[in-house]
Amino acid sequence: MMAASLLRRDKKSTAAHLKAELNRTDNSSGVHQLQELLDSVLNPERPAGDTGALEWCKCLLAGGEEFEEFCKTVRSYDNATLCGLVWTANFVAYRCRTCGISPCMSLCAECFNNGDHTGHDFNMFRSQAGGACDCGDSNVMRDSGFCRRHRSKTGTNVPSVPRDLLLMSEMVLPRFIIYIIQYLRDGYSEPDPVSDRDLQKVLQKLEPQISFLEELTKMGGAMRTVLTKILTNQQSYKDLTMGQEENVHAKKNYDKYLSALKSSGLVSSDEKNASGVIELAAGAGALSDLGAAAVAGDPAESSIEDDQDGSQEVGQRKRVKLSSSTKDPSIMDVLKHKCFLEELLFWTIKYEFPQKMVTFLLNMLPDQDYKISFTRTFVQHYAFIMKTLMKSHESDTMSNRIVHISVQLFSNEELARHVTEECQLLDIMVTVLLYMMESCLVKSELQDEENNRHVVVNCGEALLKNNTYWPLVSDFINILSHQSVAKKFLEDQSLLMLWMSFVSFFQGMNLNKREVNEHVEFESQTYYAAFAAELEACAQPMWGLLTHCKVKETQEYTKTVVRYCLETLQIWFDSVNFVDEPAPHQVSFHLPLHRYYAMFLSKAVKCQGLDLDSLLPDQEMLMKIMIHPLQIQASLSEIHSNMWVRNGLQIKGQAMTYVQSHFCNSMIDPDIYLLQVCASRLDPDYFISSVFERFKVVDLLTMASQHQNTVLDPEHERPMLEGALTFLVLLLSLRIHLGMADDDILRAEMVSQLCMNDRTHSALLDLIPENPNPKSGTVPGSSSFEAMLSAVADFKAPVFEPGGSMQQGMYTPKAEVWEKEFDPIMVILRTVYRRDVQTAMDRYTAFLKESGFFSGNPWPPYKERTPLHPCYKGLARLLHCKTLHIVLFTLLYKISMDHQNMSEHVLCMVLYLIELGLDNVLQEEPEEEEPCIEEHCHDSWFPGTNLLSNLHHVINFVRVRVPETAPEVKREPPASTSTDSSSFAQTSRRFSGLQRQNSGAAQVFSLVAERRRKFQEIINRSSGEASQAVRPKSSATKWIPHGSTPQLTTAILEIRESMISLLIKLHHKLSAKQNSFCPPWMEDPEAFVRLDSVKYSHGDGISAIERILTKAAFRARQNKRCIQEICMKISPPVPPKRNGPADKKTMDKEERRQKARERQQKLLAEFASRQKSFMETAMDVESPDADVAMDLGSSEQQDSEILYDCVICGQSGPSTEDRPTGLVVLLQASSVLGHRCKSTEPKRLPTSDEEHIYPVDTCAATHDVRLTTLQRFFNDSSCLQSVSIGWEGGVYVQTCGHTLHIDCHKSYMESLRNDQVLQGFSVDKGEFTCPLCRQFANSVLPCYPGRGVEKAPCQTPSNKNLPVLVKEVEDLQEQLGTFSSETNLSREMESVIKDIKNTTQKKYMDYSKNPGSPDNDFLFMYSVARTNLELELVHRGGDLCCGGASAAAKRSCLNQLFHVLAMHMRLYSIDSAYNPWTRLTQLTQKRDSHVCNDERPEVPLLFRDVPSLLIIFVLTMPQPLHKEHFTCIVKVLYTLQYMHAIAALSVKFSAEERLAWKNSGALKKHTSDAEKSWEVLLSHGISELSKGNRFYEVATEEISMISSSIWSPQSIEYALQQFCLPFLRISSLLQHHLFGDDLPSCLSEEEFPVLANCLGLLPSAFQPSNQLHSASCLDWSISAFEIISQWCSEVTEFADMNAEHAVTLVVQDPHWTAPRLLHLPENYNTIFQYYHRKACTFCNKVPKDPALCLVCGTFVCLKGLCCKQQNCCECVLHSQHCGAATGIFLLINASVIIIIRGHRFCLWGAVYLDAHGEEDRDLRRGKPLYLCEERYKVLEQQWVSHTFDHINKRWGPHYNGL
Repeated sequence: MMAASLLRRDKKSTAAHLKAELNRTDNSSGVHQLQELLDSVLNPERPAGDTGALEWCKCLLAGGEEFEEFCKTVRSYDNATLCGLVWTANFVAYRCRTCGISPCMSLCAECFNNGDHTGHDFNMFRSQAGGACDCGDSNVMRDSGFCRRHRSKTGTNVPSVPRDLLLMSEMVLPRFIIYIIQYLRDGYSEPDPVSDRDLQKVLQKLEPQISFLEELTKMGGAMRTVLTKILTNQQSYKDLTMGQEENVHAKKNYDKYLSALKSSGLVSSDEKNASGVIELAAGAGALSDLGAAAVAGDPAESSIEDDQDGSQEVGQRKRVKLSSSTKDPSIMDVLKHKCFLEELLFWTIKYEFPQKMVTFLLNMLPDQDYKISFTRTFVQHYAFIMKTLMKSHESDTMSNRIVHISVQLFSNEELARHVTEECQLLDIMVTVLLYMMESCLVKSELQDEENNRHVVVNCGEALLKNNTYWPLVSDFINILSHQSVAKKFLEDQSLLMLWMSFVSFFQGMNLNKREVNEHVEFESQTYYAAFAAELEACAQPMWGLLTHCKVKETQEYTKTVVRYCLETLQIWFDSVNFVDEPAPHQVSFHLPLHRYYAMFLSKAVKCQGLDLDSLLPDQEMLMKIMIHPLQIQASLSEIHSNMWVRNGLQIKGQAMTYVQSHFCNSMIDPDIYLLQVCASRLDPDYFISSVFERFKVVDLLTMASQHQNTVLDPEHERPMLEGALTFLVLLLSLRIHLGMADDDILRAEMVSQLCMNDRTHSALLDLIPENPNPKSGTVPGSSSFEAMLSAVADFKAPVFEPGGSMQQGMYTPKAEVWEKEFDPIMVILRTVYRRDVQTAMDRYTAFLKESGFFSGNPWPPYKERTPLHPCYKGLARLLHCKTLHIVLFTLLYKISMDHQNMSEHVLCMVLYLIELGLDNVLQEEPEEEEPCIEEHCHDSWFPGTNLLSNLHHVINFVRVRVPETAPEVKREPPASTSTDSSSFAQTSRRFSGLQRQNSGAAQVFSLVAERRRKFQEIINRSSGEASQAVRPKSSATKWIPHGSTPQLTTAILEIRESMISLLIKLHHKLSAKQNSFCPPWMEDPEAFVRLDSVKYSHGDGISAIERILTKAAFRARQNKRCIQEICMKISPPVPPKRNGPADKKTMDKEERRQKARERQQKLLAEFASRQKSFMETAMDVESPDADVAMDLGSSEQQDSEILYDCVICGQSGPSTEDRPTGLVVLLQASSVLGHRCKSTEPKRLPTSDEEHIYPVDTCAATHDVRLTTLQRFFNDSSCLQSVSIGWEGGVYVQTCGHTLHIDCHKSYMESLRNDQVLQGFSVDKGEFTCPLCRQFANSVLPCYPGRGVEKAPCQTPSNKNLPVLVKEVEDLQEQLGTFSSETNLSREMESVIKDIKNTTQKKYMDYSKNPGSPDNDFLFMYSVARTNLELELVHRGGDLCCGGASAAAKRSCLNQLFHVLAMHMRLYSIDSAYNPWTRLTQLTQKRDSHVCNDERPEVPLLFRDVPSLLIIFVLTMPQPLHKEHFTCIVKVLYTLQYMHAIAALSVKFSAEERLAWKNSGALKKHTSDAEKSWEVLLSHGISELSKGNRFYEVATEEISMISSSIWSPQSIEYALQQFCLPFLRISSLLQHHLFGDDLPSCLSEEEFPVLANCLGLLPSAFQPSNQLHSASCLDWSISAFEIISQWCSEVTEFADMNAEHAVTLVVQDPHWTAPRLLHLPENYNTIFQYYHRKACTFCNKVPKDPALCLVCGTFVCLKGLCCKQQNCCECVLHSQHCGAATGIFLLINASVIIIIRGHRFCLWGAVYLDAHGEEDRDLRRGKPLYLCEERYKVLEQQWVSHTFDHINKRWGPHYNGL
């Protein structure tokens, strides 16, 4: 009842009353009242959407205050020293590696910017999963990196919290939390599967409540402490949740909770013990069938319950269910909740981690007590979390949110250690991982498909395909990075055993079987999943463990791991039934057990000083271990030889991924290292023969010229042989794990990457395999990386190519690196694409040519290696074993005899191996010179194993097995065969039992037999006879097809060569001349000492052979003697033992090749010269001849017509009325001119709220205001002839200079329309590319028939005086234009005008007050001419000082454009009454003012724009215009322009100055040249304008503020010249285009006189030396003073009514600076921080993709639907408004610039680069970026010159969607 009365009262007063009650010492009544009130307010039966409850809670907490005030008060007691700001996905945060202790450390922008990180290695990143700020947490980062706020320990000086402040919170919040929990219980209806949608609904309803909790956490430390107490208090949880008996709803609610627990496969421990039932939902553990002893634990075995029973897809192999002896069933299925926190987390998991809940739980973390409790709770629920994740449909989102939480907990070593010890975190993780993987196991098919007992993960399962396991693995890696945790792991034997069984699930996964018959139907892409799984689940934890095994003290750990690896490997070999032969046609790239073993061995030897032999198993086991990695190497070679082509592209993908930079150090490197270990300990003959057998080239190693290969097709033989030899060289040369220091490894990696290609800094970081644990010191970004980079490479700054493509900053190898360090072997190991090896060689060749070391085609250089670590000395025995020597001998012989399938690469590798042998001599052999006694060597090829002595050993006869067709068989033994040779043959026959046969082929052919024999020997040694009997027969017999080969017969070859003699032969062969080998040391023994190493270190095969022979001679006297003997003997050339015809054939072949090469060269040269001549005529090649191309007709007679070449039909001819020719042009609307300003400094981009950009001072705005003012007061049609438009949206016309017939063009367009190829342009809009130069165009401008540019001799003065000419001009203007619309030409002219009008938007053409008025068209036409002239001026730099034909003029189309415009403008006759010409040249009578009352007056001449008048006059007169008439018009208009200048200047004077100048000029008025004196004219102008009383009064008021300068005669003269210059420039350009006059170049001071002279304004008597006065150029056709008075009176009449406007209209400064883009800040971060969170002014939201216009600084939403208007997105709209459909936008979140041009757009590139000159698109790397001035200039240049369309190639349509 009491509650009801309380509820009725005002909430505030109730709260205040309760607070007072509770503050008493006896507060029982208050407590009672509050509980009653809460019972009714927080009643879970009311709908969750009801906000009343929230309101009540807020009021109660505040205890009668305003809630906001309460929050403030609580915040003032905040004692937190951590920032702890929690963010969600896509938030921009920072990571500083210099300050971080944990690699996961991150900072919010505020803490980062307030800390000092200058010079640190930091980057900005977009959070993927969300995170929290670590500022203030010294467990995760160093104190030096804290920001100012968290550096001082804030907690110390905060006052303690008054008791009553949070009293209400402590009472109310427990009830509020249980209220939320009850809703969560209610919403989860079990057991029917709840759809995600229903869960979402429940969450939506609870949104305000959870947000309220989140708000509370943000109140700071005081409130968090209260919340922690509540969340972890077990008693209040017990009281509130069990459900009071009488409350039915609560009881039901609690039952729901229990059923939810049950259905999750979880039971609480009480029930479990009570019922005695043990349910094992799913156990995971050491797998008994892997032979591991069952670990002590619960013996109850039950099969794994398959959550996805029904989901076995077709085509999947049947899943295997393991019976498991679980380690600890409680891990997977017991949960007991004891407090609110635990149940809240349980529901958070059930509801799949709603973002708000996650944020709330994380916001609490700065509270230490909470952090510990929460971590425990999280670990307790860990198994359940992963189970939920596996079932989730949204596993990606959920994964991110799980990691968002776990990374905060496990990055802290203290916490991680605590939960490892207290809560068995490691056990839980490993068990859960096993459990997870057990859900997708299948039977392995490796080796023995039928009886295979091994199980592997199935990579096609969703769990692997979608990387669902990554949160777990990432947590595991994270905790293993803490030393204390890793040690616990390594000490726990049962855990290690479990882990090994987990790793063995991946051993041999994703097995590939070679398709031999037809192409595989479906290419599975599962290999991505397999490689990712091995890297993340096996390799990364391995690297994590290895980090902690670096010192002697940790030896025991390594020994344990190695022991378990070997045990698990043994189990694996047994499970797959492996004996000694791998199954044919199979390969799996995944051998994590082998790699664990290899990496721990390597660490043990390198860092812990352990003896290798103590860690190795017996020989038999080593042989087994060796087989699979070797199989992978052979398969790599097979894949590259295209033997796996029927398996599709994916197999190539696997081969590439295996060696790719992110994988290589966890895959190929350990494999090769393991093979090196095996090779160093096994019998070398056995190892070598195994290699050749695996590579299937045994049959090829025969002396016979023909052989039968049972396992390889002939076309694969050569690449496989090359592969085998290259592999051997790799095996023997690589030292990565055999004793190289970390720095040397880094250097070698870097050099090999740089040699393949110049690289950007980020590419290098990415390509160099980092040692994956971040503490190793060679991690990219560390100082050793930068130091090493500067040692081996030079930086090439970013440059521009003429095509407009932009280069990034690159690193290129230094010269000494090429010279001394280029290592082709390392390059071969690291290339993903085989072509990169060739690229590296090409670059090396180029370097040698440039530096003059070697000009031919060099061979890969031989590189000396670092010495082997003593443990691996055995590796060198491979180079000194007979088997290898026999192979080398055979191959040298075959190459010298030109057998098929030999190649330069084979020879190169053979020589490399010989040289390696010479450099790694074994010490054991003391006797250097042993007599070569042939009789002792019958049964074997070579006397010993030392390469040095075997080099000179001569082999006389060899018996080979050859097919009967071979040439060797038919040949009889030569007659001269000595008896010795026949007896030799007989003895060998006697021996030919089981022993080695005395024949190369037999010897090598028995490689296989040899290997078997060795294998048997070893096995006999290692295992007793008993096991021998049981051992199954070698499986190899299966695939050696017996009897399938054709008849082989035995033949005996006479060889009589040693390796040395063969080498010398090859030297002759390569150098193509006899006796080529005669080294200096033959005669002079001293020369040995001065061997020139440089000469030999770079070169081709010849120098390689010389180097080897020299080394051989140098190291053994016997060899030296042998070489000398051979060189003496060879004087007569010995033809090779071969049938004649074959020889002849090769000769012919050579000759034919030579001839073909010459022919090809000739053709190429011809082609090149043609191309050059085309380029010179067609393109703009800056050469004098090129000018001729456009000035066609200049060389011909004056009157002859111009001939045009049509680039489509190729005919040449004049343009006629019937068949007009046209210029290919691009019309584009442009507002570039409108964006010009007065100030020379470009506007700055605002980067704070105080800065703004005002567009009022731009050219476009000024002209707009002017036209509007004129239209207010004057006659509309007169206004529209007084100014130009087109400053915004004017049409600019440009051409590539090529012409075509207009009918040809039409058919060309038709063909483009039918051609459905995807073009970058729209044919329907008339767009096309020029058929010749492929430049973008959209119209054709007809060429006017008739003569070319009129070349009137400039200087012949016209006899007519000015008044006569003035009259002539007037008469010409009276003539009406005729327009015959019949001809093709006129029709084309009309259509081109339509094109011009369609180019721009309607708003840029309609300025008339009367819509549809012809004045509009008239204004638009002449403004097009004005726009093009003004733009040409801008392109010439704003003046005409450079003179000459500009680059644009050569391709200028203005002459043609003027013709087209003139033809149209002549249609509009100007009413003679209003013709400005008459008002310029005649005194008119004052018209009666009464008549014109209703009509507005004409625009006074002094308000008119003079260049506009010039263009109007020129274009309205009959064409072609005579030069004298043009000059006459210019002269008359110059007088008007001059008076403009004087009027404008007079306004700037102060009143006193004005009076002074007026009087001084009046005195000279009657001198002879008064009309040509500026003083007189100035004085006359002032006096005339003063007649209007108001004019100067207003002027004085305005000006007095500005001008303080004193005007001298010089400054006045300068000002007048400057004012008139723009008019002279436009006139000169017009004259240049109409009459072809050249523009002389000059200094900028001389520009005025030079242009005046050009235009014929100068008096004829003028001498260039004199100082020119601007007035002396005046030429008045009638009395100057009278006409001036007439002009001024028009102004004063107007000024009497509107003085202010009159002044602004008179003072118009015609000068504008060049158009500029905005000035950008130096550092990109300045822009990013201000704009990326800025709200759009239009929709007030923060855009997802914000963008900035670089022309005007407007902030827009890219692709934002919020700002869409008329179906156009904001960027497109803005580009139309600001740039007349050209927009340049900087994308804030991507740092790149996009260009919008009309309906297309393209990505231009970036103007912000990092310290290494690289772009960072999408800010992926997040490094600091700086403005690249050069790039920005290029962008501005392209904008001003309108060349975006030509330079940027990749355009696409934007469909108004940007």
